[in-house]
Parts: sequence; C-alpha cells; structure tokens
Amino acid sequence: MTTHSLPDLDDAYPVPFRLDRDTGPRRYLLTNAGTEPVDGVTVSLLGSGMMPASLPATLLPGESLEVMVSGRDLARCTVLVVRWFRPNGREYLWRVSF
Repeated sequence: MTTHSLPDLDDAYPVPFRLDRDTGPRRYLLTNAGTEPVDGVTVSLLGSGMMPASLPATLLPGESLEVMVSGRDLARCTVLVVRWFRPNGREYLWRVSF
C-alpha cells in the first residue's frame, strides 16, 4: 500500500503576485508583489483562450510581466496558470480565474 505524506506547512506562503486586470481588455499585468525574487516564471492557459508564447522570466520584487490573452468568455472557459520557483528551489503554481 502506498502512503502519501501531507505537504510540509513550511512550504506554504502567500502568493507573491498581483494580477492587474485594468490595463486593457486583453492585457493583464502580473506583478511580483512579494519580498523575494521569483525565477522561471511562466504563464499558461487551460481552456479555450489564446496567448502568445513567452520564455520563463525572473521577476524581482516590484517587477511585472505583461500577459496578453484573447478569447470568448474567458471567465467561463479559461484559467491562467502561473508557475514559478522560489529562491530555495521550490516550485509553485497559482491558478487564476478571469
């Protein structure tokens, strides 16, 4: 029988990002609102929305990444997934609804 351990609570921390939805109808601004740099930041979509491909980025505190998303009815049909690594090497994912 396989057993699974619960994640270490030390790995939990507040999502360091703020997503500004007021920059335009298809333009979003993902800002590192945390206190540490994040590396390997990528964004991807689940659902029917579309966006240009981008390379992984490093965001220092206060820096932003522009995300362009298009599609019909994004709020019902699409989820944005943000992936990043903390300085300790741990990987995190954040799902964002439109």
